[in-house]
Amino acid sequence: MNGQEKSEKGEGRREKGKDASSGLHCPAHPVVHALGLVEYQPTWEAMKRFTAERLPDQASPDGLIPGTRDEIWLVQHPPTYTQGLAGKPEHLLNPTGIPVVKIDRGGQITYHGPGQIVAYLLLDLRRWKLNVRELVSLMEQAVIDLLGEFGVVAQARRDAPGVYVNDAKIASLGLKIRNGCCYHGLALNVDMDLTPFNHINPCGYAGLRVTQCVELGISADLNELQAQLTHNLIHALQQHYIQKADA
Repeated sequence: MNGQEKSEKGEGRREKGKDASSGLHCPAHPVVHALGLVEYQPTWEAMKRFTAERLPDQASPDGLIPGTRDEIWLVQHPPTYTQGLAGKPEHLLNPTGIPVVKIDRGGQITYHGPGQIVAYLLLDLRRWKLNVRELVSLMEQAVIDLLGEFGVVAQARRDAPGVYVNDAKIASLGLKIRNGCCYHGLALNVDMDLTPFNHINPCGYAGLRVTQCVELGISADLNELQAQLTHNLIHALQQHYIQKADA
């Protein structure tokens, strides 16, 4: 990431392997990088650069030649509003000193800040036999399953992507697809100052409430939740691939 230090964690070091239950060879696990607190703009630029420069898988007489390995970047950001491609300026209700970055994902305005897990998924969708709707559902379910492990019942909404607890949003999603590959990802509120959400219509919805793990009685720290979320995402990718390959 050109100067941003990357740290490989557990799951990401495993190579392509045979799934014991199905006999199938799943794609190599995404390499996981825990980057800590990083500025938004250079991280976004690095995602775009990674996606533009990555190589696709290629067929050969001797079998598949793997392209660029997929990655998951785990970060927190300093206080930042991000506004998607369809973003309307009126959804920023009260200008603050928090910067607004206009970016290339879908959706409207949201907020990132310390105490929020941001997981950026840099994936070759063709490799995992995924379409965009399936990936959105997969990310939502990974969060729902994580919260469920702590006794919190959460839901996805077809009309408004993300994860909700009692109609309050706890996780937001946004993606950009380029040449069959994605970047951006999801943000899960853990233990943060939610006040900046009061100055926007979160994700373009007036009056939408937001919540976070600490308010729901989840006492696990951010690093523990981040590790489990990553596990859920990778497991879901593998299971989706197996189901598609078996179909």
